[in-house]
Amino acid sequence: MHSPLPIVALLLNAFIWGLSWWPFRLMHDAGLHPLWATAFMYALVLLGLITLRPGALKLAWQYPVLLLLAASSGLNNVAFNWAVTVGDVVRVILLFYLMPAWAVLLAWKLLGERPTPMALLRLLLAFGGVVLVLLPADASLSGLFAGLSLADALAVFGGFMFALTNVLLRRFQSIPAQARMLAMFAGCMSMGLVTALAASSAGMVPGFPAFDVSWLAVALGLAVLLVLGNWALQFGAAHLPSGVTSVVMLSEVVFASVSSVLIAHETLSGRTLAGGALIMGAALLASLGNLRKQR
Repeated sequence: MHSPLPIVALLLNAFIWGLSWWPFRLMHDAGLHPLWATAFMYALVLLGLITLRPGALKLAWQYPVLLLLAASSGLNNVAFNWAVTVGDVVRVILLFYLMPAWAVLLAWKLLGERPTPMALLRLLLAFGGVVLVLLPADASLSGLFAGLSLADALAVFGGFMFALTNVLLRRFQSIPAQARMLAMFAGCMSMGLVTALAASSAGMVPGFPAFDVSWLAVALGLAVLLVLGNWALQFGAAHLPSGVTSVVMLSEVVFASVSSVLIAHETLSGRTLAGGALIMGAALLASLGNLRKQR
């Protein structure tokens, strides 16, 4: 009988990310924008990693291609954290989970994997779900992008960058895991800082606030949880087939949906539920397809 610990670890990671919107909103309400929060927290995480594993920095410098991974993972994190802070949590999570659809297109372009008929069906399901989620009930299809909010755009972009990150991780799988992890943390910090500085100078977001225990305590706590979540993901994914990992990680949508209803009192419309079912169906088909290949 297999140990349940890897699945428990993956559920822990999904739980942390499914509820991450809440501390980001708490920090935002206390004056710390999610862009600055991302840069600050990952600076702490990066400092901790280098302190514990000083050789990781020298190792990462040996692989300049990791700059691509740093940029994609950093932009993914920035977009997701900003979106869940200012947008409808369920809507953001659903649009973010377009990543299996983007992965089909990116794997075709970057890895030379031609899409199968089942992959094309997943694309159709996923993008059909997006139309239901984004399109107002009384609007025509031409009005799809007219109603796109900042949070919607960030969620779609974040999902695309997350899919790119996953494809790059597959392409760079021969690079030591320590180097890849450091590149991802460094990317989250640097992309958060660059985006915050650019948005602040453009007047889109406020500058970095004075230190205040009300947001500092939340930032420190979330930084610890992000490290714990990353460890849980690494542990669970290393002991389970990737298809199983993908299926379990879909529980993030459940955690995010339930928490947003209970804590933020958000409502789930029929169109959102229907669109979400299509998007999740596409993600589930992708996960089950990977699982069949591994048997």
